[in-house]
Amino acid sequence: MNTQLLTTRPGVRRSSRGAANPFKGQHRRRLLRADLLTVLFWASLAGAVALWLADGGASGFRTPAGSFTALGIVAGLAGMDLVLLMLLLAARLPFIDGALGHDRALEVHRKLGKPALYLLLAHGILIAIGFGMAEGLDPVTEAVNLWVQVPDMWLAYVSVVLFIAVVVTSLVAVRRRFPYEFWYAVHLLTYAAVLTAIPHQFSVGGLFAPGTWQRWYWLAACMGTGAVLLHNRVLEPIVATTRHKLTVSRVVRVAPGVVSIEMTGRHLDELSGAGGRFFIWRFLAPGMWWPPHPFSLSAEPLQLGASGSLRITVRNLGRGSSQLAGLKRGTRVAIEGPYGLFSTAARSRNHVVMIGAGIGITPIRALLESTPFTPGNATVILRGHSEKELYLGKEIMDLCQRRGATLYHLTGRRPAGVETWLPADAARSGYRLGSYVPNITEADVYVCGPASWAQNVLKDARAAGVRNEQLHYERFDW
Repeated sequence: MNTQLLTTRPGVRRSSRGAANPFKGQHRRRLLRADLLTVLFWASLAGAVALWLADGGASGFRTPAGSFTALGIVAGLAGMDLVLLMLLLAARLPFIDGALGHDRALEVHRKLGKPALYLLLAHGILIAIGFGMAEGLDPVTEAVNLWVQVPDMWLAYVSVVLFIAVVVTSLVAVRRRFPYEFWYAVHLLTYAAVLTAIPHQFSVGGLFAPGTWQRWYWLAACMGTGAVLLHNRVLEPIVATTRHKLTVSRVVRVAPGVVSIEMTGRHLDELSGAGGRFFIWRFLAPGMWWPPHPFSLSAEPLQLGASGSLRITVRNLGRGSSQLAGLKRGTRVAIEGPYGLFSTAARSRNHVVMIGAGIGITPIRALLESTPFTPGNATVILRGHSEKELYLGKEIMDLCQRRGATLYHLTGRRPAGVETWLPADAARSGYRLGSYVPNITEADVYVCGPASWAQNVLKDARAAGVRNEQLHYERFDW
């Protein structure tokens, strides 16, 4: 059967309109934080240009050579400012993660890559033209002179090459040609690119001359960004790993190619409410400690006395994840997180709809367990080619019955040549998301599954009148 209603709501469904909404305040605060980040973004760019203006930079436009040089300096300041913003977006700051979510922060991070590179290239080209015009040299000759004669300038050239390598390897088409570990290692060149770009900023020209407030401002921006990265990307994971002392307790087969990894540790009550969010796991076993694994919890952490347990459920989707089925009991685990907004922190409405497909069902199970709702105010839709692909389906059914949520199993393949998230029978019968959730416009909608399938769900939800602020999508192909 393609569409199956497996639980019924106790009582009568009531509209959330007019009812007290405990999520309204947190939603408003999250939007305000997002707006504040936008203001800070533009303020940082304006501040970078203001450094130059306060130093009398506008006077450079009096001559053609000075105009090229002035534009080159502005491009360099703006480009480097964007690079610092990119690093902060990737630093996994709780403030940014809680306002934008990890996926959206990385999306903005990637979008800034090309503009930052273009500005830095423009900086070099315009400076070479401006200085060359002033000395009666062509840009190529002037560029060579800068490399040979100006202290630290060769490091700036190396920096540009490294930035080009980072941007090129970040392109989706290129990333798919190499394993994740290769891309991850190359992406670390961003830090080398920044470090090699900094020296010439302070040793060349007078804008950041010793004793100027511009110098202190730029030093604070660079050092502050470095400190944030060091704290969040290095120190915090070490502290979390040391504090929680996670070890593998057992590996349980869920379905062909799918296993649940259960772990025990300490102070896991501190991770409560993280159901649906993801952590980055490193299993410290021979040959397995290097690859980072971004997996969501598939069950809320359970604290029993001094120790506790938590669980992730993973599917064999590649060489790295296939090794996890062979993990031995007692294997130590390094942990980072939690990250993302696939949790109660993103709620804005009383009613909640959770839709999952394939291995994307497992965060839905954890979210169902942890997010608050009254009986009749939650709907769960699980999608798979067959019942066997509805992973953890029995646990989800028990949770729905206990908590008073409606559960649908939608099984069967999608119709050929049709963009839909529904099985063929339901699609041909004209079913839409609103067919299963009539009051969908009053709900928060959480979606987790393969990227193309999830986009079809989101498209259906928007067509039904659901606003973007109510849609919460956990990207499946991190």
